[in-house]
Amino acid sequence: MTKGTTSFGKRKNKTHTICRRCGRSSFHIQKSLCAQCGYPYAKTRHYNWSEKGRRRKATGTGRMRHLKIVQRRFKNGFREGTAPKPRKAAAK
Repeated sequence: MTKGTTSFGKRKNKTHTICRRCGRSSFHIQKSLCAQCGYPYAKTRHYNWSEKGRRRKATGTGRMRHLKIVQRRFKNGFREGTAPKPRKAAAK
């Protein structure tokens, strides 16, 4: 058996499939682990040696469902239970 052309015809099994969390074809079927995001671990896989990877996965690249609310509340000093200041009457 040769190492080249004839051997390539035998490659038909998939090692990776679609990941539920990141959506990339990086989920290793036998290991049950995503090579890209680290699913099923709770913390997303990221390393500081990859500058582009840090850029892609940084805070602010997603929806930020909770953080955008916290940022707004921080801007206003986390005030609670107060009525908003009355706005000036519209210019006539």
